[in-house]
Amino acid sequence: MSYQPAENRYAKMEYRPSGTSGLRLPALSLGLWHNFGDVDDFQTARRMILTAFDNGITHFDLANNYGPPPGSAERNFGKILKEDLAAWRDELIVSTKAGYYMWPGPYGDGGSRKYLIASLDQSLKRMGLDYVDIFYSHRPDPKTPLEETCAALDHILKQGKALYVGLSNYPADQTRRAFEWLQSCGRRLLIHQPKYSMLVRDIETNGLLETLGTLGVGCIAFCPLAQGLLTDKYLKDIPADSRAAKPHGFLKKEQITEALRTKLVNLNELARRRGQSLAQMALTWVLRDSRITSALIGASRPEQILENLKSLTAPPLTQPELTDIDTVLKTP
Repeated sequence: MSYQPAENRYAKMEYRPSGTSGLRLPALSLGLWHNFGDVDDFQTARRMILTAFDNGITHFDLANNYGPPPGSAERNFGKILKEDLAAWRDELIVSTKAGYYMWPGPYGDGGSRKYLIASLDQSLKRMGLDYVDIFYSHRPDPKTPLEETCAALDHILKQGKALYVGLSNYPADQTRRAFEWLQSCGRRLLIHQPKYSMLVRDIETNGLLETLGTLGVGCIAFCPLAQGLLTDKYLKDIPADSRAAKPHGFLKKEQITEALRTKLVNLNELARRRGQSLAQMALTWVLRDSRITSALIGASRPEQILENLKSLTAPPLTQPELTDIDTVLKTP
């Protein structure tokens, strides 16, 4: 039997404007950074994507290098899109990025016009799409003038291969410069994707979040659960199937010190008093700021998505609760 999405899929999801644009994104979006590559179970990936859509998660975030191997997450998403979601393409926001290493030689990395345009063409082919909704420059490239990167984004918009453009991992000053360059061409910088969680709060102090709010640019936070640290997974030990246990992952087991574990245990207790899991409270915390358009969650099984969705129906964090969280985080 072919897939039919839940009729009530939009009933409970909150949709937030991306800055001052007309585009609204779900408060929770699904990222395909991990668990959607060729090394992963395809049917589990399929169930996660369909579970997300059934619950109003319309935004699926990819990049050219997601896998492993690089490119395989886009290819697998494209297969699911073709087989299950093609009839609902206009209800979806599909984003991808280019900026990290993809192929040998001087044109397979960075922010040059050559690389960005070629990479997007490859991404579209892998996903079987004519366009993506959002295309990001994944990181600043010190070897390429920012004006060249912005000109490439403008060209991509003119080609109709993306409806909107964004930045990821850019500092505040370069974000402002890119915004002004695109604005001079009659274009909009739609959104910025920085790392942000209770454990990584740089955008609050380095001027980025303030800059985005002033410019009317959306902000979608990646790693809002700090790659699983802000869950109940590491409260006692490091599970064998966790990211930290994998030898080549971004989360290293050495990062999980006793001091960090004590903080996680105390945060978990604060969440329990609220009737939430630690992950749910962490998402409620990220979304407390109206400048945050969406929190980009990852998942390894559909049940995690359903659990994370409960964060959207929880009461807002009170000021005393926010103070308690800060007290735990500031403890040495």
